[in-house]
Amino acid sequence: MTTLGEIFRQYGPAYRAKFGAAMLPSHLRAMWDIEHCRTAALGGHLYHCDKCNQEVYSYHSCRNRHCPQCQQEAGQAWLERQQACLLPVPYFMVTFTLPEEMRELAHRHQKIIYDLLFRASAAALQELAADPRFVGGQIGLLGVLQTWARDLSYHPHLHYLVPGVGLTLAGQVRRAKKDFLVHVKPLAKLFRAKFRDELSKTDLCGQVPAKVWSKKWVVHCQPVGRGETALKYLAPYIFRVALSNKRLVKVENDQVTFRYQESRSRQTRYCTLPAEEFIRRFLQHVLPKGFVKVRYYGLFSPSYRPQLTQLRLHLAPPASRLMTPATVLEPDPSGSPRRPVRCPTCQQPLRLIATLKPRQERAPPVDLTRVFPGEVH
Repeated sequence: MTTLGEIFRQYGPAYRAKFGAAMLPSHLRAMWDIEHCRTAALGGHLYHCDKCNQEVYSYHSCRNRHCPQCQQEAGQAWLERQQACLLPVPYFMVTFTLPEEMRELAHRHQKIIYDLLFRASAAALQELAADPRFVGGQIGLLGVLQTWARDLSYHPHLHYLVPGVGLTLAGQVRRAKKDFLVHVKPLAKLFRAKFRDELSKTDLCGQVPAKVWSKKWVVHCQPVGRGETALKYLAPYIFRVALSNKRLVKVENDQVTFRYQESRSRQTRYCTLPAEEFIRRFLQHVLPKGFVKVRYYGLFSPSYRPQLTQLRLHLAPPASRLMTPATVLEPDPSGSPRRPVRCPTCQQPLRLIATLKPRQERAPPVDLTRVFPGEVH
């Protein structure tokens, strides 16, 4: 099966030779990590099977959050924790999309624009939901940043998973109406206004075309049942970027073909790109170092944990109210515990016989202290 690591190992050197001087440190780091993931360069362990007398090499993973090989188990562990924390109420998925005219600016100043996107959207949704015509109280928001469309094009937007329940300042529980959270038209206007206010505090406001502030911004809200399905949808976006290895179809004549599902028709489509363009599309979704792409607001923020615990107890069936439910919602970056290594032939547990040292230093082949003009890191 074709993997992203193989594509980077084959075409990455030429890509860096051509564009390396203008590449971001985060992009160079991601490329190096993915190219060397689970290879001798990172070291590992040598195991022996006492039953079939076979030796098995197990090389270390890079643990880069953009590597499709490393994050599957962490994503599953996060999903299980979040499912255990779901409130017994209907949930909604609310999506905020950055206007097309602002995408170039967002790509050049990712930390600033992505952070404003989070702040403005969360503030707008909480303000409108607090209106007595809607929920009438403080709601909880789990927000996830996604920067790509299914064909890897640049399309920054936020998904929020929101329970249809809130708390008033007096501690009263308010529930959303059935299959309805808020009206999206006033929410979109409020989101646009708050984003403009936040952007005006930076030096970037003058770089936005004037027509952006008069056009309709896109906000979508839909009921998603009790939240389990929506969490399964969000989990892959938290622990990997853009695409998984299983979506890669082939590499032929210096072109990469991958499949995706068209959002409207739900039909499988195929996209074939020159290797250079494929790498460029992938790297534009690599986030700046340290940027937090999953955020919690309102009832899900740390400051509301006592109130959230009381809300869980209030919503829980009488028989379960004696139990104290878990309230920690933050993802655990360490992932799930490692499972015993087993023989690929007979499935028996393997015995560790040697530790393999890395063959080279774990660092990209460039100086990451360089300053790249025109970018906010």
